[in-house]
Amino acid sequence: MTRLIVSSAADPNDVSLDTEDFGVIAAELAALGARVERWQATHPLAPNASQAEILAAYAPEIDRLKRERGYQAADVVSIKPNNPNWPALRQKFVVEHIHHDDEVRYFVEGSGAFYIHVGDRILQVVGEAGDLLSVPQGTPHWFDGGETADFTCIRVFTDPAGWEAHYTGDETWRGFPRYHKAA
Repeated sequence: MTRLIVSSAADPNDVSLDTEDFGVIAAELAALGARVERWQATHPLAPNASQAEILAAYAPEIDRLKRERGYQAADVVSIKPNNPNWPALRQKFVVEHIHHDDEVRYFVEGSGAFYIHVGDRILQVVGEAGDLLSVPQGTPHWFDGGETADFTCIRVFTDPAGWEAHYTGDETWRGFPRYHKAA
């Protein structure tokens, strides 16, 4: 289930909001220019569906985002347990950074958490299968898919170069617990 935990950037135990109320989450994120949506495939997908099959199943939603936000492309990324590249990728993602493009992810399978750093607050947004999450360009954040990541996401973007991480140098991320999937 989608979850939002808002805490002090100085102390992750100083929690001002912890909710699974989708309306509250959507409103909190909209105030930042971020978004959360729930999507459904136009038809059932096989467990090992190809990138083309996944994109086709969500084409109406992807096309809507492209029209609304001017995005130009979409692709699919999949990280499965025991992926030998995940530890290095995870280390890159869990360091606070910004992008010159929005970061838009739709969770086809699995889950992960974005940590959005706004002023003196950190908003941890946990997305699961069925959730679209976006972080506006230029917004400091980090992402964690867990120690044994297991997710498939659609990525929607204007320019792949806009996804290059530009590290902020802020060390706040070090004081926050890593994401662990619910059992």
